[in-house]
Amino acid sequence: MPDIAALPKKEHSAPEWQAAMEALILVSEGGGPTMFARIGIVRALNRHYVPPLNPKGKEPHWGRRKLKRDQ
Repeated sequence: MPDIAALPKKEHSAPEWQAAMEALILVSEGGGPTMFARIGIVRALNRHYVPPLNPKGKEPHWGRRKLKRDQ
């Protein structure tokens, strides 16, 4: 895991890293939920990832298969 304090200023001031740091502080000081800190770190690490867009989307199920009772 990267050291948040060692990040460049531009990365350090990104909203994702700010939220991750805030969640880590809440966990360390107040015993808050650790899952929130983990989610914050993962989101900050993957902030430049854009999932590929599938314009077709999910195929509809209509007409693929008929139930035995409908035959």
